[in-house]
Amino acid sequence: MEYDVVVIGGGPGGYAAALYGAAAGLRIAVVERDKVGGTCLHRGCVPAKEFLETAAVYRTVTGASEFGIEAGAPTIDFAVNQRRKGAVVNQLYRGLSGLLQGRKVTVLSGSGTLLPGRRVRVVDGPDAGTEITGRHVVLAAGSVPRTLPGLDVDGRLVLTSDEFLDLEAVPASAAVVGGGAIGCEFASLLADLGSKVTVVEALDSILAGCDEDVSNAVARSFRRRGIQVVTGAQVKGHAPRGEGTALQLGDGQEIEVGAIVVSVGRRPRTEGLLSDGTEVQLDERGFVVVNQYQQTHEPHVWAVGDVCAGTPQLAHVAFAESILVIKGVLGEPMVPVDYERVPWAIYCHPEVAFAGLTEAQAVARGIPVVVKKDPFGGNSRARIIGDTEGLVKVIAEQRPDGTPGRILGVHMVGPWVTEQLGAGYLAVNWEATPNEVAQFIQPHPSLSETFGETVLALTGRGLHVG
Repeated sequence: MEYDVVVIGGGPGGYAAALYGAAAGLRIAVVERDKVGGTCLHRGCVPAKEFLETAAVYRTVTGASEFGIEAGAPTIDFAVNQRRKGAVVNQLYRGLSGLLQGRKVTVLSGSGTLLPGRRVRVVDGPDAGTEITGRHVVLAAGSVPRTLPGLDVDGRLVLTSDEFLDLEAVPASAAVVGGGAIGCEFASLLADLGSKVTVVEALDSILAGCDEDVSNAVARSFRRRGIQVVTGAQVKGHAPRGEGTALQLGDGQEIEVGAIVVSVGRRPRTEGLLSDGTEVQLDERGFVVVNQYQQTHEPHVWAVGDVCAGTPQLAHVAFAESILVIKGVLGEPMVPVDYERVPWAIYCHPEVAFAGLTEAQAVARGIPVVVKKDPFGGNSRARIIGDTEGLVKVIAEQRPDGTPGRILGVHMVGPWVTEQLGAGYLAVNWEATPNEVAQFIQPHPSLSETFGETVLALTGRGLHVG
């Protein structure tokens, strides 16, 4: 019962560590309390994006007459969509389970607790009482949705992302508490499917971590689609009324809705993760404290993913952290994850994608910048598909002679930008200059031309952008 690596948690961070380590010949065990794939596969990224794709199909059919196709007014049977979502998730789950089995990864069912001496005990579930030891242990216990005082989750009137993804019908009206990435995705898909939506955000704007031009573009789109956005608002609670409830704000305002979706971030799942006697430290919010190499305060105990302090809660970041850890286990060269340059993707309509510094962040650091923006309205492919909202914005460091140097940030909002960020992400992480990136040819007509045009404009010789 001794392994090279024992992983607590089988979500993206945990299963990535297991698969990558097993591919290198390490003997791996994973302790998972539910199903491998974790929140991302079963209650997060994958099912949420399946819902968003349903919203996109509904939106497309609604606008089909613009293309001369008369399909009539669409209706949605959300129960059918739930079954489709379940089928997508189950196919991916079976595939992941097969990969782990094929690479001879031992999977134990139950919650894992780290004991002194890098021992891990399964404390519940089918394998309760089993105790194993690892030369290395990776903590990848993940996270759960946060809630707010006065908004006790009941699964009917007050929902988190977990309950929302189990809905059998679209509420006629909804308040989304939280205007971050998850909140904007839920608000967007609900509005597309016919719900009257109000977004309530405590800060001064939605998508506060995005570049201002990007968040403003999303806010404008939401207003055009009838999504009400209330910013600078504090939530006190709610009062059930009839079949719905009234969301109560700090200024006395009430918003009557059929359901409240709470999207105010996630907290680490560290309850019961550590026993007395371990040297692993938690911060004041319950996150595991790690250094830039994902090492905890206890030798040979690592942590990855949502459970870690100070890292973006993104599945692809957990993948990268897990690969870094296994390289450390193998004694290979390690390059820490640069969190300022990781790719971000938000799947509301219009989509958002970015990597690197915002213009405000660069200016706040005293970095002189050169900025170019190109709207999708001038892009021929965007015109063809009938989706012209949004823009591409590229931020470069200004050299002493006024010319643009390394690209600091690439920010996109518009059609399918989550699939277009690759070139911008590479440009930021390779510290490429506009002159270098402008050498690459973009296919025509394509949405990606807008990125190419924006970079070309930074060289001072743009074709369609001044």
